[in-house]
Order: sequence, then C-alpha cells, then structure tokens
Amino acid sequence: MIRKGNHTDINRILKITKACTELMIKNNIFQWNDFYPNENAFKKDVVREELYVIAFDSELIGCVTISTLMDKEYMPVSWLTQSKKNLYIHRLAVHPEHQGKGYAQQLMAFAETYAISNEFNSIRLDTFSKNLRNQKFYELRGYKRLEEIRFPNQSEHPFYCYELVL
Repeated sequence: MIRKGNHTDINRILKITKACTELMIKNNIFQWNDFYPNENAFKKDVVREELYVIAFDSELIGCVTISTLMDKEYMPVSWLTQSKKNLYIHRLAVHPEHQGKGYAQQLMAFAETYAISNEFNSIRLDTFSKNLRNQKFYELRGYKRLEEIRFPNQSEHPFYCYELVL
C-alpha cells in the first residue's frame, strides 16, 4: 500500500535510509551519508505533502519524494523538456530486507501514474554515478541519462541526471 507520508513516519524512514546507506557503503557506493538524507529534508517533504511511503504487512518499508520544486543544482542541465510542469524524484528508498521484491518499481510506477494523471511533462531525477544498479533501474524504466551534476557535501563523484518524457 502506498500513501502520503506524515510526521509520525519520519523516525521509521530515517531507519530505512540509514540501513540503505550502510548497505551502499558496504558495497563501496558512497551516495548517502550521515548528513543526507536527513530529518529536516523529510519534515519539509511532509509539510509540502510530497512524501509517499509504502507498507508491507502494515510495516513501513520504503519511501519516495515526489516534488514539483527544481533544486538549484538542476538549473544548468539541458533537460529534454521545458522547465514548466515537471516532477522531481528524490530520496527513493526501500529497506534492504525488502529490496529486490519490486517495491521500488511500485513506488516509481506510482510516481509515473501520478505525473501522467496530473498532466506533467516529464519526471526528472538524479542518481549517483557509482550506483550502477540505480542507473540500470531507471534506464530500464525508459529514463534518459543526461548531464552530470555535483553534490560536494555528499560525494566527490558526480550524479547523473535522468528524465522521462511523458
């Protein structure tokens, strides 16, 4: 079940993202760290009503932020569509115990259906250049890899921008 996230979900979400961070670091993927994602980011997502969570057997196992706000790092990117009516995906996470079971696919399908039903032009996101699994995940869903951007507080390595034209 996918529903809007609320403030009471944030502690569980932080546990999920911490477990994901630990697994990525174990696999030499330094995408997330102690500073990102953080509680303040999820609090803002809740206030803006952009946080969605997925549950299995009433246990929260994952989340995604579906936003209409373009981060400043995205401004110089040559996107495939005009920057008018676009959705941005952030902080997609599924607890490692539940990965590989299609929950991330369900969250992305939810976001894509939401975008289409609300007449958005595209969905944009970024993923870490060293996270080959994520790159394949998005490319198999039809997302086109575009330019690199950088988040120096997260990594010395670039992040790749992706866009799905709807």
